[in-house]
Amino acid sequence: MNIYVDFDDCLCETARYFSGLVAELFGKNVPYEKIRYFDLQKSFSLTEEQYEKMMLEGHRPEQILTYEETPGAIRTVNHWIDSGHNVSVITGRPYSAYESSRAWLKLHGLERVKLYCLNKYGRDSFIKNSDFSLEIEEYYKMKFDYAIEDSPSAFRFFNHLPQLQVIVYDRPWNRECELPGENYSRCADWEMISELVKKDNIIHNN
Repeated sequence: MNIYVDFDDCLCETARYFSGLVAELFGKNVPYEKIRYFDLQKSFSLTEEQYEKMMLEGHRPEQILTYEETPGAIRTVNHWIDSGHNVSVITGRPYSAYESSRAWLKLHGLERVKLYCLNKYGRDSFIKNSDFSLEIEEYYKMKFDYAIEDSPSAFRFFNHLPQLQVIVYDRPWNRECELPGENYSRCADWEMISELVKKDNIIHNN
């Protein structure tokens, strides 16, 4: 199988980090469970200048390396790879964060996954003239059997694959969104994700 995995808030706890960072930088107390929108500028009620400062600070290499693993992510992804599946991490981070993101993966035992930076959200505002290592046109040529994603804003990137099984990692900012189709499932943690993929494989192989 070919499996798409998002980086932030699927492999690591990015939003929890930013919740603490916003408190530190601007004195704004917005706990993780109160992050209602994927758009962090809106969730944290930041000005453009504050948002840019937060994103620049949060994407410094030494900061990226401090992001905590989402429990169970590394074990599950490595099990998939050991079982012969291809895992591609498709992140909306700009290419300037590629090396530190690659270093995070290595630090956490995920050096075997492929990593691509795709401009999912038009984030050219905090790192000017950002580059991305995967163009939209090339992305649409890629085929996946499963996708693990937390952002409703990224669902549009799955429309070209009607057979794709999309697993939505349950987060406060996606709980009120309506899932686009029957091929979408919501999972609360990596244990549920692992069991769902395993169950589907058993059904399809029989």
